[in-house]
Amino acid sequence: MLSPLEWEAIGLSLRVAFWAVLVSLPLALAVAWLLARVSFPGRSLVDAIVHTPLVIPPVAIGYILLLLFGRTGPIGAWLDSWFGITLVFTWEGASLAAAVVSFPLMVRAIRLSIDALDPGLEQAARTLGAGPVWTFFTISLPLIWPGVLAGVVLAFARCLGEFGATITFASNIPGETRTLPLALYTLIEVPGQEGGALRLMIISVVIAVLALLASEVLARRVRTRLDGARA
Repeated sequence: MLSPLEWEAIGLSLRVAFWAVLVSLPLALAVAWLLARVSFPGRSLVDAIVHTPLVIPPVAIGYILLLLFGRTGPIGAWLDSWFGITLVFTWEGASLAAAVVSFPLMVRAIRLSIDALDPGLEQAARTLGAGPVWTFFTISLPLIWPGVLAGVVLAFARCLGEFGATITFASNIPGETRTLPLALYTLIEVPGQEGGALRLMIISVVIAVLALLASEVLARRVRTRLDGARA
């Protein structure tokens, strides 16, 4: 059986991952569409910046967030003085760290779907009088939905496993920012807690595998439904 602290870490991880994905999804859609369909000066630079979290250490990402969103940082001080919002050392800050780390995975999956979308379908809708927004929501979005779904689930799984950026920016506070990976790390550091660490390790692996399986099953169902609709 899991202890109350272990259940608390699991519930906090799910909450952090849920909000990280939910808040970053609209921006990921916009950025993926911008990179896939719009030509503008500096697009390669924007693409590189978007994918930077994949190649730099998560601890460095956490430190950058600390500099920007800390109480004395330019964004953090502004949020605190104008809205009374503090992100550092909070579960909202943990969600921000997880969102930044997982954002490139979501953008990449969505962009691949957009690249595979036939522009002729959108042009046909335009010739029939549909506006850009209506075309996107009725033609483009349903057709790229498998990629959106895959990106969401991959990002969710990545958020559940985020450690470096979270502990640097949000710290390891029980009940507030101690997510599943941080709880596992804490148990590993305590002598005699090997059993609890093993349980959390197994739970982490199971949740990640279930998320990936769910992504594949849902994507297949969406593709099947879309293929049936086109037929």
